Amino acid sequence: MRTVFQTDVCMDDKFDIQRVESRMAGRLIGCRVVHYQTLSSTMDKALKLASQGTPDGTIVSAEQQTEGRGRFNRVWRSNPGEDLLFSVILRPVASQLAFLNMAASLAVLATVTSYGINKPVIKWPNDVLVGAKKISGILVEAELQPDGAANVIIGFGLNVNLDPSSHPDIAETTTSINAEIGCKVDRTRVFTNLLEHFDDLCSQIWLGHSLTQRWSNELETIGRNVRVGWKEQILEGRAVAVDDQGNLVLEHSDGTTTTVTAGEVTLRD
Repeated sequence: MRTVFQTDVCMDDKFDIQRVESRMAGRLIGCRVVHYQTLSSTMDKALKLASQGTPDGTIVSAEQQTEGRGRFNRVWRSNPGEDLLFSVILRPVASQLAFLNMAASLAVLATVTSYGINKPVIKWPNDVLVGAKKISGILVEAELQPDGAANVIIGFGLNVNLDPSSHPDIAETTTSINAEIGCKVDRTRVFTNLLEHFDDLCSQIWLGHSLTQRWSNELETIGRNVRVGWKEQILEGRAVAVDDQGNLVLEHSDGTTTTVTAGEVTLRD
């Protein structure tokens, strides 16, 4: 993986979709990019296009979302033209679905690392953090078909040139590539870098390889005392592992274990 240094990236940001499609030609992910200045949500638009038969690997991106959302329907904050807001249409078989979440967060991690940012980590199940601050969130929504196939939409929000201080309510919990390295970043280069990593990882999935161990190695959650909230249930324990599908295994004080398939994790130590 090529490391991109500050002298390469401190430049005016001119987002160029044609450059992205040219760079991704011959690959599955990003061979087609449908770009909008403003959308309510790239997830909703991608899901509509997927139901109409839009090809695998198509990306729906936007400069601004008026109703962008993260996990648990939380609002995703981003100023127009500063960050990467996009969703990818894929149609894996059901057994590959869990690995796509892993591939997405690993691709973001590799991209952030390539900009010289130290020690980004993944918070289970798919947030990417730098110094305990969120730099990226990922949302996966799927519609399973009777034959085992699925329309899967993977949404990415990556803070590129966001100034966290522009959103005082999240300034203490959010960061961006710009905030970490101290200069404005070429979003087109970040976009292609991320898509290349994601395409490479998806290629491993299509070949039948598991990403679980590689993903688990990057989880800051493992080995920590955590509280997991899901709907009306609260579980506490030590996160000791993830299973092959990426579910979190908690060990409780009495020695019993629980496998958690979804939820909001809070570190307790």
